[in-house]
Amino acid sequence: MSLNHLATRFGCTWPWETLVLTCDGRVVCGCADPYVQRVLGDARTQSMTDIWNGPAIHQLRTDLNGGGSTFCGDCPLKLPLDDDQSPSVRDVETGPTLGRVDFFNYGETFLHKRAVEMCEYIKQHHPQIYLYTSTNGLALDEDRARRLVHSGIDEVTFSVDGATPDSYARYRQRGDFERALANMRAMTDEKRQSERDVPFINWRYILFTWNDSQEEMDTARTLAAEIGVDRLTWEITDHPESAFSRRFAPGTTDHTAIRREIWDDNNLGNAIPGATPRAEIAVSRLPGIPLVGRSGAQLRLRTRVRNLSTRAFPAQASYGRRLVRLGAQLCTAEGQVTNRDHARAWLPDTLEPGQTSDVEIDIPLPDSRGRYRMKFDLVSEGIDWFEDCGSPTTSVPLLVW
Repeated sequence: MSLNHLATRFGCTWPWETLVLTCDGRVVCGCADPYVQRVLGDARTQSMTDIWNGPAIHQLRTDLNGGGSTFCGDCPLKLPLDDDQSPSVRDVETGPTLGRVDFFNYGETFLHKRAVEMCEYIKQHHPQIYLYTSTNGLALDEDRARRLVHSGIDEVTFSVDGATPDSYARYRQRGDFERALANMRAMTDEKRQSERDVPFINWRYILFTWNDSQEEMDTARTLAAEIGVDRLTWEITDHPESAFSRRFAPGTTDHTAIRREIWDDNNLGNAIPGATPRAEIAVSRLPGIPLVGRSGAQLRLRTRVRNLSTRAFPAQASYGRRLVRLGAQLCTAEGQVTNRDHARAWLPDTLEPGQTSDVEIDIPLPDSRGRYRMKFDLVSEGIDWFEDCGSPTTSVPLLVW
C-alpha cells in the first residue's frame, strides 16, 4: 500500500493539469477527494476559468513550487520528494485549455437520467474535447446504450470483473452479468452498423483469486472478441487483502506474461489474441551504411511498414485521435531519445492485418554535426506509441556533416 499521503515534502502535477467537478458543483483538484475536503471553488457561483485562475489554486501552485502545501492534507496523489531533491517549479499562471472531460468517478454515471444527454451536449458544443466515461453497464438499457454511440463520445470503458455470472457476482454484488454484456454488445453492434470509429470500447476486468484462472481469462478473451469490443485489459489491485489475485501479483512470472495486457502498463495493449498493435518497419538504405546528410537539411526516406496484428491500422479518424502514423525519433549515437516527435508521416491508406505499405517520411536533420541514431515506430495519435505495448522498433545510424 502506498504511503504517499504521509509525505511532508512533495510535488504534484494536478493543479496545473486537472480540475475535478463534483456532482454538487464544487471543484477540487484531484480524483482522490470523494468527501470534497480540498475545495478550490464552486461552479454554481463561479466560472471554471475563474476557479482555474483564482486565488486558491494560485496559492496551491505557489506552495507546491516550494515543496509542499498544507492544503493537500492526506491526499494520496502526493509525489514524495527525496531529502536532496528540489521541487519542480512551474508558472503559477496557466491559461485554461479544456482538452478532455472524464465523465465518471464517485459513483455510476448513468444513474443520472440525463447522462447520455450531457454527453451529447458536450460533443455538440465542443467536438474537439476528448470525452471519456467508465461504467459498470448496469444503469444503461439497450436504447440508451445505442444512443450513447451516436453522442460522439470518444471512449467508453465497461467494468466487468468475470467471464461467468457466478464469478462476476462475487465482486459486483447484486450485479447482472448478462445485462452488462448485453449493453456492451448493443454499443458494439450500433457502432458497427453505423460504421462509426468512435466510441473506442474497452472491457476492463479486475483480477481476483476467484476469476484469475487461465480457463476463465480465456473465456473472457473469447467473449470480448465475439462481442466486438476494441480492447480487453486486466486490472491489478492490492485489495481487498483476502481477495486480490496472488497469481498476478507484480513480480510474478504470470504477471510478466500478461504485463502488456494490463490497464496501467500502456494504452494500447490488448488481451484479445492478436489485437495488440504490432508492426514491422524496414528502412530503405545500403546495408551497413549509415544515413548521411548535411546539417539543417532534410532527408527523405522510404520505408516499408507491415501490420503484424489482427486489427487494422486506421489512416484517418473522426477527431484525429487513434489514427496511426509513422514516427521518427531522434536519438543520441548511444540510442537515448532526445526528440520523440522529431518527424511524422501519414499512412497512404488504412493498413489491414497482414498488409504491407510503402511510406515516405521527411526527416529534418539536426543543426549540429555529429553521429546520431534515428528510431522508427508507429504511433496511435493521442494515445500511445506501439513500442510501449511491445511492438519492435527499427533504429538506424545517422551521420550529419
